[in-house]
Amino acid sequence: MVSKAMELAVTNPLTCFTSSKPLSNPSSILRAFTVRCSVSLSSDRASTGVAERPWKTSDARLVLEDGSIWRAKSFGASGTQVGEVVFNTSLTGYQEILTDPSYAGQFVLMTNPHIGNTGVNFDDEESMQCFLGGLVIRSLSISTSNWRCAETLGDYLAERNIMGIYDVDTRAITRRLRQDGSLIGVLSTEESKTDEELLELSRSWDIVGVDLISGVSCKTPYEWTDNTKSQWDFNANGRDGNTFHVVAYDFGIKHNILRRLASYGCKITVVPSTWPASETLKIKPDGVLFSNGPGDPSAVPYAVETVKEILGKLPVFGICMGHQLLGQALGGKTFKMKFGHHGGNHPVRNLRSGHVEISAQNHNYAVDPASLPEGVEVTHVNLNDGSCAGLAYPAQNIMSLQYHPEASPGPHDSDNAFQEFIELMKRAKENA
Repeated sequence: MVSKAMELAVTNPLTCFTSSKPLSNPSSILRAFTVRCSVSLSSDRASTGVAERPWKTSDARLVLEDGSIWRAKSFGASGTQVGEVVFNTSLTGYQEILTDPSYAGQFVLMTNPHIGNTGVNFDDEESMQCFLGGLVIRSLSISTSNWRCAETLGDYLAERNIMGIYDVDTRAITRRLRQDGSLIGVLSTEESKTDEELLELSRSWDIVGVDLISGVSCKTPYEWTDNTKSQWDFNANGRDGNTFHVVAYDFGIKHNILRRLASYGCKITVVPSTWPASETLKIKPDGVLFSNGPGDPSAVPYAVETVKEILGKLPVFGICMGHQLLGQALGGKTFKMKFGHHGGNHPVRNLRSGHVEISAQNHNYAVDPASLPEGVEVTHVNLNDGSCAGLAYPAQNIMSLQYHPEASPGPHDSDNAFQEFIELMKRAKENA
């Protein structure tokens, strides 16, 4: 290392202040002094005389399929990754979002500008790993402040090989996504790749029609016993203590869906997405849960067939992807939304009670209610755009929600949906 010095001589400090009174002896306060500043130069920069900057500079790019290029700073893993860019309006809960399997194949842009200030802990994970393609944020916290923090967000992502970028205009990107719809993008820290190469990569990849469920589902059945811890259980009253056996199809299921079911007295067997309906019927459970999951429901016809074989034989509850699969299994159609619903502040009206719930949502597809057969009831409507947010078919003991009643992260307005599923199984058992 070498040093380069700069000298500044100050010979007239009288110019630094003024006084209303004339000075009796100006020469007595005249001083001459020299300020010497030095900076360290790395050996490779010494020859050019350019100092190494003490802050991180832009070293990453987000290239969108519309041709826009966004310079940013990287954290977490490095490399090149392609995915669909969606924005999430949640104010908190970035760790639950990172570990939600429904984000497989997507870059999540957080509209809340300040991310990372609470670090991460291992109690709030919604699955065993991160499935999203990357994280896009405005400002990365330089410190963490939370008693549960186990490590920083940057270290957490790096250990899981997830790319992140910050110091990018997330407001401008969000406006673009709202105007043009979800866009395919490429994140890259590789300087060797040109903008044109990254743009071509973004335009040659598509998420529509891709089976993302098989990559996030469990491989073998297992029993789930963990319930919501007492300090977090906000709705423990009014349960009758009855136990119901539920088979939960894992299309990308979140841990807190399982915890809430267990807290409501359910014995849970989790099975893979490809688990045959015949095997489920052999178990003779009291009900079946079709879980949330990533991607296009039309890309998993095997799952739709499984749902069809179970309908009418057992009470069922569909959440998010499970809701869409139920819609298709009943003869309805699903469609891709412009930019989807992602966040913890979506208002939904329960058409049966008239109550409005603030809900947590994460989906890019929706059920077309006009395509559903007679007898299927739309029970909930999203108040932002009027899309179908819930279904029921009483004749076959079917209920479903397009959003997440377990929240995590998000408000708890819809937690009573688990109690409704319990009541559905109870009635079916009594009428059997």
